[in-house]
Amino acid sequence: MIRFITNKNVMDMFETGNVLKICAPMVRYSKLAFRSLVRKYGCDICFTPMIVAADFMRSEKARDSEFTTNDRPLIVQFAANDAQTLADAASVVAPFSDGVDLNCGCPQRWAMSSGYGACLINKPELVKEMVRNVRNQVDNPNYTVSIKIRIHSDIKKTVDLCQKAESAGVSWITVHGRTAQERHQPVHYDAIKMIKDSVNVPVIANGDIKYLRDVEATHQLTGVDGVMSARGLLANPAMFAGYEDTPLQCIWDWVDLSIEHGTPFTCFHQHLIYMLERVTSQPERKVFNSLYSTSAVIDYLQKTYGTEQDYTT
Repeated sequence: MIRFITNKNVMDMFETGNVLKICAPMVRYSKLAFRSLVRKYGCDICFTPMIVAADFMRSEKARDSEFTTNDRPLIVQFAANDAQTLADAASVVAPFSDGVDLNCGCPQRWAMSSGYGACLINKPELVKEMVRNVRNQVDNPNYTVSIKIRIHSDIKKTVDLCQKAESAGVSWITVHGRTAQERHQPVHYDAIKMIKDSVNVPVIANGDIKYLRDVEATHQLTGVDGVMSARGLLANPAMFAGYEDTPLQCIWDWVDLSIEHGTPFTCFHQHLIYMLERVTSQPERKVFNSLYSTSAVIDYLQKTYGTEQDYTT
């Protein structure tokens, strides 16, 4: 862990009047190198991948492997099911980050069976306690405590959850506009708007943000203070800068950052597979997906698209 000081207060960013653009917490993907890439292309705030708070506190090895940062502003997302563990984990990362976020939205079976993720939307009193404990334990009034939720079929339950979290001191709320049972169904923008209208803290919309035009469209539909993207940024890390597809410069930026940060090949390659998916043919994807080393990938990119120097001169 690297201590990196910033004077930027995250909550001040909500006062600019601009719709904030946020990189979602993504298991395996939203690590330091990728966060550094999207920050070059208009991303305002980044989240770490979700970290299981109990494991993080139990193991120094887990802390070192799961949490590497020198980039800000940064929100650390935890999966937790008890208030003290979350507060203890928040205390550890507070000097290196700008806030913690409680995952109340992961719909995966393993998470919910462990008392993490989306099952927490049905435990508003526990969520309230967890938010309050972090507030009381972290001695920094500018440090944020947020929650990321999915919605209930009965939206009144979600509004109640959000209002309870607000009463405990939550800084902002990210709403994935689907229920825990929904995967690719349309986002319920009406539900996000109802939540936004029911609380006095900032609300972030999550779900189906794939192009820059979706940012303003979602803002117009819901009145939210920001948007969060996951798959959209994987497909095009330059999305928030207005590019329809991943530009070549962004691809070479990823190569440079991956080498700089020592990104494992599997992760380096998978990100490029996502980035190139919309701009390559199926035969090209088949060849690229079969590459087995960083040098083979760089050679392919140079032969197919030209060198970074060719692009920038």
